[in-house]
Amino acid sequence: MSSDCEACWTGAAARPLPRSTWVLDWIEPSAAGADAPLAAGALPESAARRRALATAAPVDGTQEFRWPLARRPAVRLTVGGGPAWNGYLGLQLQASGKLPEGAEVYLALVEHIAAGSDGSPVERRLVRSVAGPLVLDADGRRSTQWRALRIPEGAKPERLQGMAWWVDREARLRGIALEACTAR
Repeated sequence: MSSDCEACWTGAAARPLPRSTWVLDWIEPSAAGADAPLAAGALPESAARRRALATAAPVDGTQEFRWPLARRPAVRLTVGGGPAWNGYLGLQLQASGKLPEGAEVYLALVEHIAAGSDGSPVERRLVRSVAGPLVLDADGRRSTQWRALRIPEGAKPERLQGMAWWVDREARLRGIALEACTAR
């Protein structure tokens, strides 16, 4: 969603989704910069992600993408995290399996926002910080990456979770993992 579109955040309608559905919210910076109502949550990476999907900026402030995920993806991801320290959160990514040519892996901090909090009528997983694309071992053996991601201003560390995903050469989501233990 655009950082200009406060109504996209406050006016979202709850809709039933299958239990296995993953929904991630990305806030894209707008021309208004720091003056936009949702500027605090905007990530420059969100515009790059949308461009990678070869789509134009949303006309009404929001845009939705859907991809089916394989039950057994070619690459298996696991995410672990530690306590927040000095404004950063350490994350560990373990990956096994050979990435298809042109595929990329990302690691992120995602803030879980319950319905009814922070002005949102719906539950959200807001992408707050991203590392990647990460380089994995080319031979497909188990690969481990560690990253310290900055906790953005305004984010609540107790609501942050590590998340990893991989995309194919067309930037379509193919596999995803969420940190299991979120005790900070």
